[in-house]
Amino acid sequence: MSTVDTRAVRGETQDAGRKPLRIGMLLPSSNPMAEPELSAMLPSGISVLTTRLKLAGSTREELLGMTDKIEEASALLSDARVDLIVFNCTAVSTFDPVMGSKISQRITDACGRPATTTADALLAAFKAMNVKRVVLITPYVKAVNLREVEFLKHYGIEVLSETGLDLKEGNGMASVSPDEWVELARAHRDDTADAYFLSCTAIHVTPIIDRLERELGRPVVTSNQAMLWHCLREIGYKQPVEGFGKLLSAY
Repeated sequence: MSTVDTRAVRGETQDAGRKPLRIGMLLPSSNPMAEPELSAMLPSGISVLTTRLKLAGSTREELLGMTDKIEEASALLSDARVDLIVFNCTAVSTFDPVMGSKISQRITDACGRPATTTADALLAAFKAMNVKRVVLITPYVKAVNLREVEFLKHYGIEVLSETGLDLKEGNGMASVSPDEWVELARAHRDDTADAYFLSCTAIHVTPIIDRLERELGRPVVTSNQAMLWHCLREIGYKQPVEGFGKLLSAY
């Protein structure tokens, strides 16, 4: 994982006469939610450009199959002169402890652009907030949840409880309402947790992050929120983004 040399940009969205900053995103093909979630949180002058990779299921073969054409997709984003490319899929990038670093390296090797993954973003976010114990809430099938628990454990993060909705693809995941996620988080409240982690880039949770933080008294981390926070810092943007949780506003 590399940090973009933004030279004159150090915390400002863009300098006079400077091109806008662009984040290139590789996204599962069945995910209809990441772009609107990110659009709601994006600071002015920064854009997210997307290329999709085939993923419309949750089997081991389907998840790993999303990585088959990383090089081709990365080259397409590179043509748009993005400043950074992010592989934005939690289930795939946390498939094992080294999957994220392998994907990032493949992207950079393919097109010469700095790269990162959702897994990298989550680990950076938890480290920044000194999070060691989480409640994990997902739309996933059990096997995906258990792999994510093992991934977090490998990096020193204890999962106090995990629950998933047994949904297999992005459209179904996106159909769960924000209020349903609120009820699920309430039902799994644990005051010994350092944070609540709403995992998956295909879920609609941006409108409820602040609300849940007030109710639960703990930071709430989501996959798209953490990914955006991490990418903004990688491209040199360090201003607070208000309205989407403590991570974006305070770190």
